[in-house]
Amino acid sequence: MLAALGLCAQAQGAGQSELDVVTIHGGRPTSLPAQIPTTIEGIGAAQIAERINAFDSEDALKYFPSLNVRKRYIGDYDHAVLASRASGTGNSARSLVYADGILLSNLLGNGATYTPRWGLVTPDEIERVDVLYGPFSAAYPGNSVGAVVDFQTRMPAKLEGHVRLAGFTQRFAEYGMRDRYNGKQGSAALGDRRGALSWWLHLSRQDSDGQPMGYANRLVANGVADGGGVPVTGAVAGRNPSNRDWLILGANNQVHTVQDHAKVKLAYDLSPVLRASYTLGWWRNDAERRSDSWLRDAAGNPVRSGDIAVDGRRYTLLASDFAAQRGDLAHLMHGLSLKRHARGTFDWEIAASKYDYRKDLVRVPTVVLADQEGTGQGNVTDMAGSGWHTLALKGTWRPDAAHVVDVGVQRDSARLRTRVFATPDWLGGTAGRHVSTFNGATRLTSLYAQDTWRIDPRWKATLGARWERWQAYGGEVSSAASALLRFGERREEGWSPKAALAWRFTEAWTLKASTGRAIRNPTAAELFQGSVVDGRIVNTDPDLRAERSWTEELTAERLAEQGSLRGTLFHERTRDALYSQPLTPTVSTVQNVGRIRTAGLELAQQADGVLFQALSLQSSLTYADSRIRDNAALPASVGKRQPRVPRWRATALATWRASDRLSASAGLRYSGTQYGTLDNSDPNGAAYMGVSRYLVADLRLRYRFDRHWSGALGIDNLGNEKYWAFHPYTQRTLVAEVKFDL
Repeated sequence: MLAALGLCAQAQGAGQSELDVVTIHGGRPTSLPAQIPTTIEGIGAAQIAERINAFDSEDALKYFPSLNVRKRYIGDYDHAVLASRASGTGNSARSLVYADGILLSNLLGNGATYTPRWGLVTPDEIERVDVLYGPFSAAYPGNSVGAVVDFQTRMPAKLEGHVRLAGFTQRFAEYGMRDRYNGKQGSAALGDRRGALSWWLHLSRQDSDGQPMGYANRLVANGVADGGGVPVTGAVAGRNPSNRDWLILGANNQVHTVQDHAKVKLAYDLSPVLRASYTLGWWRNDAERRSDSWLRDAAGNPVRSGDIAVDGRRYTLLASDFAAQRGDLAHLMHGLSLKRHARGTFDWEIAASKYDYRKDLVRVPTVVLADQEGTGQGNVTDMAGSGWHTLALKGTWRPDAAHVVDVGVQRDSARLRTRVFATPDWLGGTAGRHVSTFNGATRLTSLYAQDTWRIDPRWKATLGARWERWQAYGGEVSSAASALLRFGERREEGWSPKAALAWRFTEAWTLKASTGRAIRNPTAAELFQGSVVDGRIVNTDPDLRAERSWTEELTAERLAEQGSLRGTLFHERTRDALYSQPLTPTVSTVQNVGRIRTAGLELAQQADGVLFQALSLQSSLTYADSRIRDNAALPASVGKRQPRVPRWRATALATWRASDRLSASAGLRYSGTQYGTLDNSDPNGAAYMGVSRYLVADLRLRYRFDRHWSGALGIDNLGNEKYWAFHPYTQRTLVAEVKFDL
């Protein structure tokens, strides 16, 4: 179940009379700072298996209050952005995702193409996942302003093994086209603990087809009424997000992806209180994106290039309209830690991690091909050498029974390397004429300290602060016609205070108040990706200011033996928010938005043992009023809603345990009206490039045949809702799985 990790130890009974850290239901406890009186939610492996059709690790977050992952299809590896209370699905750098302490958030940039590396965790590995809402812990940098997600994966206490086979099928129909897309997934894991040594090995492969992600289109008003071009049929008339008439000419970016995942985890107890751990993760992805022109000439032949005529208007097709694409990616992550955990006067941990783009090639043709496999000229984008690494020294000091003091030193570094070259063979070329280069790096050095003080049995307070020095360096950009032009280095410092207070005013009810400042510094991509014109760098701003946010929440929470009820008022004020905005009528670049204010209410509830212990219910409802208050770069956006932050969000999930072997779950996910633009000039969300409201229902039926074998059937998007976040989401999808546990 989603356990509200408050301050009252629910597992010890509602009658306990003093504040304490919550006891997690099953599995090892969270690694998040649960002693801080603020909002943390979590779910364990058993609940994920019982209630959620989980093909990707981010599926575990489906029913968390106020969260939304923009997962467009199963296996979506480059656009699955996490949104939170006051951050939309275009702001990937406003949340943090970790797995066993290793950073998975891609802070090389901000946006759809810099999403967390979800593929380095599979659903089968997850022991539990917890979410800290807001920037209320001094232990995390300012990217925690939205949420911190912490995956903890399995580490066996005895011999265990698992095998899982799963598949899905989706019937997709949009703009007059219909097709079926299928996928399959297999995984195997084995682990054991012998004496001081424990180990875990996990292997998986996913082979899936996603629906088209985009559509070639032309505005009707841009057609030239001169009667020229090849007359064609097949174009579909519609209206774009701004409610202007347009023509859909065909589908593109239909993704077939094969993803391999391998992970080795080792742990050795050097003493009863000292453990050394190492994690090696490997992820490989072969991605093929196909396109399909719906246009036909008088003889019925497909038309993919040249001038065309539709209803007497002439349009010109570009090579990019129906271009194919290939991706060949291989990423590695390492994590190493040495931890003393004795719950004595002083515990400490040294942890280091590295994420490496060992291979990252994306290939696109630049000429019209006879078919998707045809050879010809193209461009190759090579991001090998990009990645990030972290180093942290953490300590927990307990000077007496009333205080827990956390201190730490951290260094987080990110390195962006992007090289584009032209090749006569877009499918196989390994070198060619230079097209462009974007390089840059950032570094964040931090010190933090926070003291959690049990004032008396009913009062607890946390005071903390974080000091950060941010550096940006090594920025350089070039085009085909220019040499490398370099940016200057930058260095800035800042403080982020934190505070929280809890009062348990009855045996069941607790009031909590939290406040925190967060500094979200610009990423390398936001700073250094621009263009070179006449020997000058344009279309970029190396002097971007950091986002600075103050976030507050006030929570009333009731914890009892059968469940919890929580209401949270939240408020966030952000200065200099980082958004892509028009620089000229035809060019956009990342600029600072003066002020954004968000205020709202979040309600969350969970109850077990309803109707003779057979039914569990959990639900959430979020209201958020998020508006732009000042924006000199785009005055038309002032007073408008922040992009992709809906006014209303809600989830509900019911699980019925018919017996020890059989369970059934039904869930609902709702999101209200959203906009994709700063000036809210896209009111038609039910279109390609629009952002729509939705109401999605999911079902899952799981049966355990014996202690080793189990199976499940499920349906995601039962009502076949058609909804969008620029790209279309999946429509009704049937899933099935069978699992063997040793």
